[in-house]
Amino acid sequence: MQTDAELVIIGAGIVGCSAAAALARRGWRDVVVLEQGPLFATGGSSSHAPGLVFQTNSSQTICQLAQASVAVYRDLDLDGQPCFASVGSLEIATTPERWADLHRRQEYAQSWGLVGALLTPAQAAAQLPLLDPAAILGAYFVATDGTCRAVRAAEALARQAIAAGVCFHGGVEVTDIVRARGAVCAVETSHGRIATRRVLLCAGIWGPRIGRMAGLPVALTPVQHQYVKTLPLAALAGEVREIGHPILRHQDARLYFRQHGACYGIGSYAHEPILTRAADIRRHDASAVMPSVMPFTPEHFAEPWLAARALLPALESIDASTAINGLFSFTPDGLPLVGESAQLSGFWVAEAVWVTQGAGVGEQVAEWMTSGSPTIDMRECNVNRFDAYAYTEAYIATRGAQQYREVYDIIHPLQQVAQLRPLRTSPFYCRQQSLGAHCFEARGWERPYWYETNRALLDGSEPTRSGWAAQGWSPIIHAEHRVARERVAMFDMTTLARCEIVGTDALALLQSLATNQIDRPLGSLIYTMLCDDRGGVLSDITVTRLADDRFWVAHNGPNDLAYLQIAARGAQVQVRDVTGGTCCIGLWGPQAAALLQSRCDDDLAQTNFPYLTGRKIAVGAIPVLALRVSYVGEAGWELYSSAEYGLALWDLLWEAGQQYGVIAAGRGAFESMRVEKGYRFYGNDIHTGYDPYAAGLGFAVKPKDRAFRGRDALVQIKAAGTTQQLCCLMLDDPTLVLLGKEPVFSSSQCVGYVTSATYGASVGRSIAYAYLPLALAAQGTPVEIAYFGVQYRATVVAEPVFDPAGARMRG
Repeated sequence: MQTDAELVIIGAGIVGCSAAAALARRGWRDVVVLEQGPLFATGGSSSHAPGLVFQTNSSQTICQLAQASVAVYRDLDLDGQPCFASVGSLEIATTPERWADLHRRQEYAQSWGLVGALLTPAQAAAQLPLLDPAAILGAYFVATDGTCRAVRAAEALARQAIAAGVCFHGGVEVTDIVRARGAVCAVETSHGRIATRRVLLCAGIWGPRIGRMAGLPVALTPVQHQYVKTLPLAALAGEVREIGHPILRHQDARLYFRQHGACYGIGSYAHEPILTRAADIRRHDASAVMPSVMPFTPEHFAEPWLAARALLPALESIDASTAINGLFSFTPDGLPLVGESAQLSGFWVAEAVWVTQGAGVGEQVAEWMTSGSPTIDMRECNVNRFDAYAYTEAYIATRGAQQYREVYDIIHPLQQVAQLRPLRTSPFYCRQQSLGAHCFEARGWERPYWYETNRALLDGSEPTRSGWAAQGWSPIIHAEHRVARERVAMFDMTTLARCEIVGTDALALLQSLATNQIDRPLGSLIYTMLCDDRGGVLSDITVTRLADDRFWVAHNGPNDLAYLQIAARGAQVQVRDVTGGTCCIGLWGPQAAALLQSRCDDDLAQTNFPYLTGRKIAVGAIPVLALRVSYVGEAGWELYSSAEYGLALWDLLWEAGQQYGVIAAGRGAFESMRVEKGYRFYGNDIHTGYDPYAAGLGFAVKPKDRAFRGRDALVQIKAAGTTQQLCCLMLDDPTLVLLGKEPVFSSSQCVGYVTSATYGASVGRSIAYAYLPLALAAQGTPVEIAYFGVQYRATVVAEPVFDPAGARMRG
């Protein structure tokens, strides 16, 4: 076995083999793939996975990864045997709620460019004759879904990599990851040491074990999942195909099905999660039982078996031939872990990836390692996306188990998880509780969405909602919005992530990454973007220059912090997270200046403290960093203090604000106010799938004064002209409120999807944003937006719809 390599991949399941083949296609040769089990039925999750590939997902990223996987799988064969059966899929509804949700799932598919159709019960039974049409209300069908033979596909991909020079070794156990000066330098194995500067972890359920060797937590938990294979069905006597029927989901009963020749396979999530610690999973040995297969628990399958027979009557007199509890990986948010760890240079991860996204993740991590950027926006899957609490065993186990419970649930975008709360609270939390704060969780923080004590502000003008849009909503949101526009409101902005960048190279670091000019006078506050090499928006941040070598950066969370820390490696600079030790009050509204001035000796007039500047002031006896900036379209400040002063700061402003009619306002009002002002929200309106010019943020790109990441691509984009534009849409029906991701149509063609939406309490209309082709971006252009199977008219309008000149923010 080699003693050195450019890259060591740990794990030869579907993900490791996909990554190896994708890297080989990009010219990587000095690559070693290590597998503790045999090649290629390794004994991991890929070896027992039923291989169902359902591409539709509410997440655009997950849907795109599945689509990319299908594109790879359908062209694979092993010794003339295909690796993918493109038989299509059916998701059936047995309740009105599920039938409505299938309409929404079809709309997700349309938004993400996937073709799907809603079928009548008779049409569904025509696709799958074993199905009892009387048992269902309808079905959702995707013709390009199917089943991947994971072990076969892994070997076919490995052969591609081997042909290009990649080396695979089975029966080799990794025993340690050797580190020096914050970087990978070698991998210790049962067959000796391999010197390397890069490791790619694709060990699946064993990932946490390898992570500990590297001194890193891997935020996944293995969970047991039931899969039963029946004896041959009389209805399938003589069947010669391995799989010819569409794969099937019965989510109301938490079941899925696939054909195995004359037999059927049934998977069930209809039991409480059974977690298994990665450290307790045995290593591969000569036993006939795979390490990832646990003893079957028949008591959990009794009710699912009845539900399966009710849906497919052909199963009525059939018994099981094999039954297992197989281990799969679940993360706290149910999404994969992909990318380079910010904590250890050269340590890459592709974990918690199922067969559905296996080849797609392999392609993306290979492109990421080769060119520096994936081609699909991977923010939701970034391995660095969690805060510290999410790496604790208690959190991973509790939230991972909840993800298992909810696999087939109908999940509302604002649905909240109850476990392990409250976990992170601002210093104002006790005051917010006394005001009846209705909190949603955001990165572990309790974030007020509205306050019950503000119910007295309702004046009867607020619109009503019903059904889907009414969940996680209160008319109080509109009352808070209105009062913040008319008087003044205090918003808890503590959850806004922030860091300090300090050191000799601090300015150089930011100048090399930011699209806007950062070298400005002390006290300047700069809005800028961080872009990838293709010009896609990695994030948008605000940078305040506190000193020649010190900057205060408000960003979008752990991914940004990790990105900045990785970029700072080797430089004379520190990137320090200060979020937990500080707090922030957003004080905004026409009376904000008068309120703050009443408790501050500094001159806060616009002429002395202009918009987009920051300085240290004293509010009473409290030292505060005041930034004159607004994300809601009203004059005011973000007021930062050390956390120990937080409660005193809240009380002081609250008491002083009584004469100005101050209220506490929640995130619901914040969101509706920012959409009225057309402010972009990272993850919705901007991400790496879009460039700043298409997003209407070209004003924050200054390519002439220096080099920065993405500059060359942005220059080319501007010269060529963007092909789409983020547009503001006004719905004809002012009472209809969208929640985002709904497809937008013109002449029966899907031309985009909703990125942000709200009811604008100040303008009295329903607003949505969507990227549209330039031909449809002109004001007055009519479009239609699909919402639960109905298309509603909307019109492109000038943005922003509130205070277009921005005069109120400078008041």
